Amino acid sequence: MASAAEQLAANINFGAFQKATELQKRIGFTLIALIIYRLGTYIPIPGIDAAQYAASFQQNSQGILGLFNMFSGGAVERMAIFALNVMPYISASIIVQLLQTVYPPWEKLKKEGGEAGRKQLNQYTRYLTVALALVQSFGTAMGMQAVAYEPGLFFIVSTVVTLTGGTMFLMWLGEQITSRGVGNGISLLIFAGIVAVLPRSVWQLFQQAQVGSVPGWHLGLLVLMAAAVILFIVFMERSQRRLLIQYPKRQQGNRMVGGESSFLPLKVNTSGVIPPIFASSLLLLPTTVITMMASQQNPPEWMQTVQPLLTQLQHGQPLFMALYAALIIFFCFFYTSIVFNPEETAENLRKYGGFMPGIRPGKRTAEYLDFVLTRLTVVGAAYITAVCLLPELMVSFLNAPQNARSLGGTSILIVVSVTMDTVAQIQSHLLAHQYEGLIKKSKLRGGKR
Repeated sequence: MASAAEQLAANINFGAFQKATELQKRIGFTLIALIIYRLGTYIPIPGIDAAQYAASFQQNSQGILGLFNMFSGGAVERMAIFALNVMPYISASIIVQLLQTVYPPWEKLKKEGGEAGRKQLNQYTRYLTVALALVQSFGTAMGMQAVAYEPGLFFIVSTVVTLTGGTMFLMWLGEQITSRGVGNGISLLIFAGIVAVLPRSVWQLFQQAQVGSVPGWHLGLLVLMAAAVILFIVFMERSQRRLLIQYPKRQQGNRMVGGESSFLPLKVNTSGVIPPIFASSLLLLPTTVITMMASQQNPPEWMQTVQPLLTQLQHGQPLFMALYAALIIFFCFFYTSIVFNPEETAENLRKYGGFMPGIRPGKRTAEYLDFVLTRLTVVGAAYITAVCLLPELMVSFLNAPQNARSLGGTSILIVVSVTMDTVAQIQSHLLAHQYEGLIKKSKLRGGKR
């Protein structure tokens, strides 16, 4: 039988949305913030020859620059002030979460610090974001000197300040969307960048089909593939294993309380979209760096030996796909171990009197949770690997156009996941509004009596 919350969620309609004025303000604020973000992706950093940079970008667009350009909504292609996007913040968040499991003071902050500890860890994340943004912007500035009007110290300093400032502004904007808007602000920024690039890729596919460079059946197959991948992602992202948790009865005063049962939901894909992002970055980074160094006037001699080997790490090569799959699987297990701690969960259950029927509380519960989570992660890793490798296989073996990569893999995975999370956030706000209306009505009825 459906719970009261599920019944209220089923009755949510457009009329309820019209009455939820706070939710309307949150959606309006989110839209304004995303518009500001999109405007920033069209403001170029000063001192760069746009024609030379465009030619250089086309040569390296299949590497990590193309990946970052997709996540930034074309900001890398235009070398805009938001070219670094929120990638330094994502990297800093991963590092801080990892250190929380291996660095005792931060682990203590996480477990015992409460709200103050969480704020302190968020502050450390911001500091680390600044450091990573400075390093990445400095590397970008050094690489951009070849296309700068006046290369030198002033260009490097101005580029570092501009790109780092752009990243910090986006981090602040994402936090504002989280607190005053709907959903996770950082995820929505990445979502907006990918969605902004997708229509152009789709339009290019249709143009190629019109001139005959792409067979019509290829285009139809790509559309069917994209629809099938979206349905598959929705099914897998909503899949979970629900573990029964039982709470014993206890006497409180003259009456018995407790005895309720609940469920501990474990998602099939606990790691989210982090594994393909990090796997792509690690694979494409050396290729892009070597290619940019080879384009210089006097490249090092050792590059003549290394460069042929790195050609196997290009998109569509068997070595690239094998390493890509291996890294995705590794990061699925690695990130899942960071975000979910079976020992901590088992201890919290024991502390509040909860237990799993047939399993002894404490160590045995932790072992069982680890066993179940490992099996789920195997399925989740296989699912993410299949979604990300499908467009690579189509381009390599079915001669699909290069734009097919934008209709599958990481981009579709991020778009669908963030869309589902945002819809869930909107439904939770509407549900809270429904509860508030019921509470007000019950108070009015009680006052009349």
